[in-house]
Amino acid sequence: MEPVYSSVIGVARALFAFQGLRIRLRGLDHVPRTGGAVMVINHTGYFDFTYAGLAGVEAGRLVRFMAKKSIWDNPVARVLMTGMHHIPVDREAGQESFGTALSALRSGEIVGVFPEATISRSFELKEFKSGAVRLAQQAGVPVLPVTIWGSQRVWTKGRPKRMGRHHVPLFITVGAPLVVAADEDPVAATARVKDAMRAQLDADQAAYPAWPDTERELLPARLGGTAPTLEEADTMDAADRRARRTAG
Repeated sequence: MEPVYSSVIGVARALFAFQGLRIRLRGLDHVPRTGGAVMVINHTGYFDFTYAGLAGVEAGRLVRFMAKKSIWDNPVARVLMTGMHHIPVDREAGQESFGTALSALRSGEIVGVFPEATISRSFELKEFKSGAVRLAQQAGVPVLPVTIWGSQRVWTKGRPKRMGRHHVPLFITVGAPLVVAADEDPVAATARVKDAMRAQLDADQAAYPAWPDTERELLPARLGGTAPTLEEADTMDAADRRARRTAG
């Protein structure tokens, strides 16, 4: 085990225990014990990378996540992210990070990708970028669909984080690996991956314990919550992008 990664795993496990997270982790047999794979994960909370990473760790694998380059601006985060061999992504010049991820996959690593690119404020699946599928195609490795449900109750965009003891149920499910043929249309393959993850997520949501009335704003409108619809959330995200461009 790598020293930086193992230290972070130890801290994460201690935090999970302190919080009393009720983790249900399924599908570990789908995580390949050797060889590369693109782990594709839905995104509803800031700690999703730690939860998805847990699926890898429990199967004896370390996941190298693709994450926005700005995280490396923090000196402490830079040491941790570099030490764990995560991959910085510059949204304005993504080819370098694509090449780094491709090399990692070809050397037998599991690379974690959030195809929605940002947290979903609606807690529904946003539009998927095709980069994960293109990585799998070019590296000749499978796509590993991972869904997480309940993480928005711990910490999500626009809401205060809950770091104390809260006993939140957290479902992490690893689906069967999906093979993307070298000649398959990336757009069609991406839709196929998203459909598989939607079915997986639907099953997780149906099995999840009763949602607290005090947290209806963290539940999709489709499930009786008061979160923004997917369309409303997309409008909010677009406003955020405009504000960043103006500030930059």
